[in-house]
Amino acid sequence: MIVFFAAIAGAVVGAFLARKRGGKRLDVLQYTFIYAVAFALLGLFATILVHRLSL
Repeated sequence: MIVFFAAIAGAVVGAFLARKRGGKRLDVLQYTFIYAVAFALLGLFATILVHRLSL
């Protein structure tokens, strides 16, 4: 679940940053996708860390 929430949070952050910087529709989509992937990757590492430490 951490991965999904992180991906959604990344998409929101990416879209916000692209709009703030005056990006067009494709810029917003690119930022949304890239930030969602990056945050999901961080969420994956967080999930692995939580599972490893909970034993």
